[in-house]
Amino acid sequence: MITPDQERWILSKAYVPEHIVSLMTTISKGQPFLSKGHLYYVGDAWGILVGYPLDSEFYSEIFSSIVKDVITCYPGHTWSIIAPRLPAELLSSGVEKQSDFYYSLSFEDFDRKEGLKRIAEKATSRLTVEVTRAMTPAHEAITKEFIEREDPGNLIREFYCAMPDYVLHSETTLVISARNFDGYLSAFYVLDFAAKDFATYVIGCHSKNHYVPHASDLLFLKMVNMARESGKDYINLGLGVNPGIQRFKKKWGGKPTIPYEFCRQQWGIMGIRTMIDVLLSRL
Repeated sequence: MITPDQERWILSKAYVPEHIVSLMTTISKGQPFLSKGHLYYVGDAWGILVGYPLDSEFYSEIFSSIVKDVITCYPGHTWSIIAPRLPAELLSSGVEKQSDFYYSLSFEDFDRKEGLKRIAEKATSRLTVEVTRAMTPAHEAITKEFIEREDPGNLIREFYCAMPDYVLHSETTLVISARNFDGYLSAFYVLDFAAKDFATYVIGCHSKNHYVPHASDLLFLKMVNMARESGKDYINLGLGVNPGIQRFKKKWGGKPTIPYEFCRQQWGIMGIRTMIDVLLSRL
């Protein structure tokens, strides 16, 4: 377990959403731990190892050692492991694998998008924006619609489905919603402001049933204004996920800044020994 002082230190050093302890523990229901500057979360039969060091640059050799140490303590657990670069042995053995980038938005890059900002502002003629601390059945319906339409994969699907509980229990999370003048929800974002240096775009969805052009753009503009008012340096826009979402983030000035590799694997006792032998051979 980590202490309140450790959590404050983590948030002061955070640079990926998985460093936000409240986000990860609420969604995963696991307990947070620190090992050599790396966060990991553990549940009854699973774990999440975050290979983005809080107090140094990423080094493959150090991370391989941490993987060895952590999985040895939890034989039989299923591990989700993320890092800028995973050991080849993990990628080759993982049941699920994914590669992507975290996208970041600097306010300087955003300020160059004057034409887009004007288009977004025009959407106020058809939409109102509200800021709340809860998700309604309408938000959940749009989330379901998004998952069915985009088929984002198991990891993203699990993440989106956990949002209502996360928003309900988080003190640093806000939901911004765009509604048409009949009161129907057209789009929404979930944002987290826990990290010291950045605001986190957690998820965003728009409705095809109550679609209004540029609803998502209007929310993007609101998000940037809120991040600035909160004293953040930039916005972490999360993963690219798919080409459509990547285009939207790039359109506003978002850039792929941090590599992301993911694998999920379960090791029994013999499997752990074999993996440890392989990892040790690389140190």
